[in-house]
Parts: sequence; structure tokens; C-alpha cells
Amino acid sequence: MPHDHADHSHDHEHHHEGMSPSGHPYRKDQDGPLTHWQAMEIAVRELLVEKGIFTPAEISAAIGRMDARSPADGARVVARAWTDPAYKARLMADGSAAAAELGCTVDALKLVVVENTADTHNVVVCTLCSCYPRNLLGLPPDWYKNRAYRSRVVREPRKVLGEFGLDLPDTTRVRVHDSTADMRYIVLPLRPDGTEGWSAEQLAALVTRDSMIGVGVASAPA
Repeated sequence: MPHDHADHSHDHEHHHEGMSPSGHPYRKDQDGPLTHWQAMEIAVRELLVEKGIFTPAEISAAIGRMDARSPADGARVVARAWTDPAYKARLMADGSAAAAELGCTVDALKLVVVENTADTHNVVVCTLCSCYPRNLLGLPPDWYKNRAYRSRVVREPRKVLGEFGLDLPDTTRVRVHDSTADMRYIVLPLRPDGTEGWSAEQLAALVTRDSMIGVGVASAPA
């Protein structure tokens, strides 16, 4: 099962496309012909510009805004929910609206927040492709898009979570949420013990990307 290492991201099965003389994995240049979907993206983008719906500058700015998003955005949402019960209630009722309160707009998508509890653990996947809450977490990790994760986490979630280093008690119920083209899920992890009185900014530093996907938990305070 693929996962991220601390120093770099790669497949657990070590499907590297090459190794540099220093032993660092790298991918080959993508000099092959365009795929069907790459050609489709270019055609649609050029058509939108030609019809005057968007300008190239507007498209570039939108891509820039998407690229600037990171798990830090989702961490702010989680930390606010941990410290503000009224905000948490709004977040659980309407994730899209509550995220927008903190400047994390999810556009036309529906954001659903699933909360981990003492006896229930949630994990997110997209079995069809790679639907992911990019508006709050930025770009998905490679393993999230991998077919092995997409298929196995549904069939054997405990085993997959164990490969990420997350071993749950048998008494914990595991729920797997399958994203769709117009619906995204994000996990509200359990607040770590020993953080009473912490500010939202301090708590946000404990919220990891993996804890918001559900393949990990929030970090313990140092």
C-alpha cells in the first residue's frame, strides 16, 4: 500500500521510474503524446477563451488560487471546530457554508464533514477516480489516486489503515466514505488529549493532512 515517507512521497511498492546516481527517485519527463483528457482540457479551455467566457488571465489566476491551497486551510477549519461549539454545529450541518466562513470556499461542491468519535473512525476515498477536498487540503497525495488504495480501503479498511501505521481497536467502527464528482468528505479528527486551553492556532499545528483523510490521527502535543 502506498504511503508518504517523511522525506519524500513515493509508492510503498517502490515503483520508481528511475533512480539518480545519488539514489534519489525521480520520474521521467512526460514527452509522450497528449492523453485524451489532456487534449480535452486544452480544447475546452481554448473554447472558453474564444467564446469570451473567461480570459487567459482569469484562468491562470484560478489555477494559482487552487495551487495555493494546502492542508493548513483544512487544519484551520478543524481547529475552529474544536474550540467553538457553535461553529462545529454549523460545520456538521453544512460543511460548505461553514468552511466559507473561514475563507475556504468550495464553490458548487457539497462538503460533508464526518466526525471521529471514541467508537467510530472515518476514512475518505474516491473509488472511481481521485475526487478530493482540494479546496481545503490542496493537491491529493499520489497514494490517494492509486488504484490499490481506492479499491482496498473499501474491502479491508483496517488492514490498509494498519499499513499507514494506524491500528484501531476491534471495538472501533470504521466507516469508509466514497466521494463523488459533486460531493467531498473531510474528517473531523478527535482533538488530542492534553490540549485543554490551547488556542485555535496552536491546535491547527496538530492537524495533519492524513488525519483529515482518515488514514491518520491528529498529532499528540509535544
